[in-house]
Amino acid sequence: MTQRNDSSLQSQNPVSQAQQSISKLHHAVNQAQSHPTGQMIEQAENALERAERSVAQADGHTHNNGLELAQSMLEEERSELEGLK
Repeated sequence: MTQRNDSSLQSQNPVSQAQQSISKLHHAVNQAQSHPTGQMIEQAENALERAERSVAQADGHTHNNGLELAQSMLEEERSELEGLK
């Protein structure tokens, strides 16, 4: 039950949400790299947009190193995705 509460608290934290979006983006970019079809690239682009919004929403809500890490990871994934185009 404690684990459930921790997950609930994390889901309410904008930085945690941004990090989760980055994780999903990373997975989508990896899939697009493995299978560079138009559909996979589009899914990765959609994940990128969601991650960008999530990171933007987290910005200013907290002074947490996690946000800096999320921003850095977002840039890395954006570059990887651009390389597929």
